[in-house]
Amino acid sequence: MIEKNFITSGRNTIIHKMRKFDLLIVNGGHPVVIVSNRGIGIYKGEVPNKKADAKKAYQDVVDVSATDVFGESKTLIFVQALDNKEYKIDYSKINTGSFIKIHQENYI
Repeated sequence: MIEKNFITSGRNTIIHKMRKFDLLIVNGGHPVVIVSNRGIGIYKGEVPNKKADAKKAYQDVVDVSATDVFGESKTLIFVQALDNKEYKIDYSKINTGSFIKIHQENYI
């Protein structure tokens, strides 16, 4: 079994679990979000096409619509990051201050 750098919980929560790897969350044609051990933000770089390329860059591409993740694009995703905060990504509010918000300060 392949060890993943994240786990999913429920219908729309992603839990980042490996400090060494950053998660690139791809959700359809929406902006790509990066989750690192320091927090979360919009990713401005190029998304690796191959898993090997992503691994060399210490990244893991999380395609939300893949069958092993959620199976469909989502409007709302919660991310539990390694900085002990849970973030809410609301794709209906792209280009606003409410696109990525802290949902809980300490989820642990």
